[in-house]
Amino acid sequence: MEQKKELSQLRQDIVTRDWVVIATGRSKRPEDFIVRKDFVLDESLGSCPFENPEASGQKDDVLIYKKDDGDWTLRVFPNLYPAIQNIEKEIVSFEEGPYFGMSGVGNHELVVPRKHDDHFAKMGVNTIVEMIDAYQDRYLNIMNQKDVRYISIIHNHGKSAGASVYHPHSQIFAVPVVSPYVELELYGSDQHWKSTNRCVFCTVIEYEQFEKTRVVFENEHCIVIAPYASRSAFEMWILPKFHSPYFERITNAQKISLAWAFKRSLGALEKALGNPDYNLYLHTSPCDGKDYPHYHWHFEILPKTSTWAGFELSTGIEISTIEPEVAAKHLRDFV
Repeated sequence: MEQKKELSQLRQDIVTRDWVVIATGRSKRPEDFIVRKDFVLDESLGSCPFENPEASGQKDDVLIYKKDDGDWTLRVFPNLYPAIQNIEKEIVSFEEGPYFGMSGVGNHELVVPRKHDDHFAKMGVNTIVEMIDAYQDRYLNIMNQKDVRYISIIHNHGKSAGASVYHPHSQIFAVPVVSPYVELELYGSDQHWKSTNRCVFCTVIEYEQFEKTRVVFENEHCIVIAPYASRSAFEMWILPKFHSPYFERITNAQKISLAWAFKRSLGALEKALGNPDYNLYLHTSPCDGKDYPHYHWHFEILPKTSTWAGFELSTGIEISTIEPEVAAKHLRDFV
C-alpha cells in the first residue's frame, strides 16, 4: 500500500507576514540536501588578490589589525570594484516620466581575515571576534557620514552564493536608502509592539526556548533557530537573547557569545551538508536618525539548497522541502 504523505503547510512569517510553503508532500531527508558543486572558486594562493592586497591594486586600509610581530590578522579596505560609489559624492535625484531614481552613492568595503582557507566554520573564536570587532568599528565610523541611512553587512560563502574570491571576506555597504525587506521587518515589529507592548523577536525567542524543536544552539547571550517560516532548507537566524535594536552597541562579552554562535551553527551546517554555499547577513536598525525601540538586530543564514523556479518568481512565496523542525534536529546532531 502506498504510504500516505502529510499535507504541505503554508506558514506565515510573524514579522514580515510573508508566506512560505513547507512542502512535506515532496519532503527530503536531511542528507538529500548535500549539494554536489559543479562550479567552485579557484582555491590557489597564487591567484588570490587578498594574500597581498597592495600587489593586487587594493586601496589603502581603512582599518587593520596586527600581531606583535607586525603581520596583519585582519584588514578592511574599499572594494576595488564597488557596487556603489564614494559617499562623499553628492547624491543627485532624477526623474524620467513616471520613474524616480538617484545616483548610486554610498560606501563599499571588504573585511578580510588573514588565513586563506579559514571560512567561518573553520575560524578560531578569536578570529571571529576580530571580524565582529571590525564590523562594529566600521559601522560606528560610517553611520554618521552624510546621507547614510542604512549599513548592510554581508558574507557570501561559495560561488553559487555570489562569492567571486575563495579567500573568506565580508562586505560592508552603506547606502542612502533602507531596503524594502528591512522596512517590512520594521513595520511588522512596530505593529507587534503597538498591539502587545512587546518585541516580536523577543516573543519568538521566548517561545522557541519553551518549544525547543527549532533551536539549533544557544549560549549566554545568543540563540540560533531554524525559523518557523523558513524560506529555504536549513535557514538559520542568530539572535541576541537580550533586547537590542542596534547591533553597533554590542559589548565585548556579547561578541564572544555571538562568535561561538557563528562557529557552532556554521560548523554544524558544514558537517551536515558538506560545506554548502550560503549567504549570511545582518539586519539591524537603520542609522537615519530615527528611533527604533521595537526592533531587534539579528543575523540570517540562507544556505543555497534550492533554486527559485516559476512559482517562487511569480508569487514571491518560497518553497522549502524540509520542515525547519527536522532541519534543526539534524543540525543539533552536528553541534
